[in-house]
Amino acid sequence: MKKVIEVSTKKQLASFIDFPHDLYVNDVNYVPELFIAQRDLLTPGKHPFYEHSQIQLFLAYKDDRIVGRIAAINNTSHNKVYGGKDGFFGFFDCINDQEVAALLFSAAEKWLTEKGLTKVLGPTNFSTNETCGLLIEGFDGPPVAMMPYNAAYYLTLLAEVGFIKHVDLRAYRYTTGNYNDRSVGLIDKIEERLKRNDITIRKINMKNFNSEREALREVYNKAWDKNLGFVPMTDKEFDYTANDLKLILDPDFCVMAEQNGQIVGFALAIPDINQILRKIKRGRLFPTGLIKLLSGKKKIDGIRILLLGVVDGYRKMGIEACLYGHIIKSFTAKNMKYAEASWTLDHNELINKPIEAIGGKLYRKYRILEKAI
Repeated sequence: MKKVIEVSTKKQLASFIDFPHDLYVNDVNYVPELFIAQRDLLTPGKHPFYEHSQIQLFLAYKDDRIVGRIAAINNTSHNKVYGGKDGFFGFFDCINDQEVAALLFSAAEKWLTEKGLTKVLGPTNFSTNETCGLLIEGFDGPPVAMMPYNAAYYLTLLAEVGFIKHVDLRAYRYTTGNYNDRSVGLIDKIEERLKRNDITIRKINMKNFNSEREALREVYNKAWDKNLGFVPMTDKEFDYTANDLKLILDPDFCVMAEQNGQIVGFALAIPDINQILRKIKRGRLFPTGLIKLLSGKKKIDGIRILLLGVVDGYRKMGIEACLYGHIIKSFTAKNMKYAEASWTLDHNELINKPIEAIGGKLYRKYRILEKAI
């Protein structure tokens, strides 16, 4: 017998978090999320998302065995910004069984329609400000930090329940000695030109992190205002994310463009912490996971270029190329082996062209899907 239940207890929440560990137990590319981080993310009151929006978690069972999970998400901030009636799904994982997938989406869609929503998009966990997208190309290795991973059959499961493409996302990869030195060299000339307009490039000041964080929050909410489904973060949401990232932040990989003391753009790369998380069984920090995490941080030899944004009025001046160039220079100086730039919109040539000019190779694609309900 197959059934779907609403998650309502701490024990069920733990089962919801742990299900992917069992599903991918034999997949060498799978990377477990930290249990404590997922628990806080999925617990109302722990994450500021719940101050304005709601989610409902569901688990699918076949007899007494968990065979799938999904979250239905009512992001009220999104609909205030866009004036629509969009719902979202996230945290979707499922065995290769079309009936189970149909039951999960039926439950999620019922919950969303009861909220007055008429469309569902995803996967997003909870929004495009967090982990999002379904991997559709590039199953040949583990995901990098804060990027999703899923089995190849997921796309078929979603298509069979009526989902169609909304938009594709790109991930580019640089490797040591395999990027365009000439393009990076030109950045110095572009930077000199920017200085004539009083625009300078500098790295984050960690001694003044709180003040820097406030300035970056303002730029973040302006720079991504026309990106895919972007919803400005509340102050608490941005601070929550920034404080998490601070734990692994390398200031050489957080650079900003500044004009007369005002930040007009920034780029952020983070260490590929997944190199360590792969070794932490079921995402538990205790008894040995914390030791692995602390001892392994200095051995990380890859980064993910997570964010790059320039506010309107300062684009197409070469700032984007300079920000990328500074990160690539630090990448070289620190003898890193690879860098992933992700994600970018499939049609965003303003960002994709500079990435490709420096030598980024498109190697993975992700998809946001949609369905009328």
